[in-house]
Amino acid sequence: MADLNRLVSDNLALVVGVIGLVVLILLVLAVVQSLRLGRATRAYRELVRGGDGGNLHGILDGHIGRVEHMSARLEQVNELQTYLEQRTRGALQHIGLVRFNPFEDTGGDQSFAIALLDDRRDGIVLSSLHGRAYTRIFAKPVENGGSRHNLSDEEAQAIKIAVEGTAPIPGGG
Repeated sequence: MADLNRLVSDNLALVVGVIGLVVLILLVLAVVQSLRLGRATRAYRELVRGGDGGNLHGILDGHIGRVEHMSARLEQVNELQTYLEQRTRGALQHIGLVRFNPFEDTGGDQSFAIALLDDRRDGIVLSSLHGRAYTRIFAKPVENGGSRHNLSDEEAQAIKIAVEGTAPIPGGG
């Protein structure tokens, strides 16, 4: 211990200088932190008290109100999208047309079969047989891409063209 006292006594000026330097650095750091804390406190008070844009409570209430409004609007848009999706499934979406000549004594492909289907592949197939003296039209229901009635080759081909011509809506039923 005596050695330590003698070492400090011999270098007292150096020890006091180092301690003074450390105190000075700590004082500068304390002043910097105090300034930063003062700025943060002023900003916080202005935000809570209100300034140009209102107080924090008012700002948050405004944002919450907008979020609630947008949430309600999003729900409306989702309901509309669901409604429109259901409606379009029943709309005419798939068409297949085949022209043909059923009779040897007439010229040209004046007869036709046309399939008109919705997204569920339901609808009708219309056939028109054109002859010299008459034209006959037939309609047959189509369910899921087929019919419970006997189909001519042309009618079946028209349905196939309609079904294969466009892909169903992804995720559709």
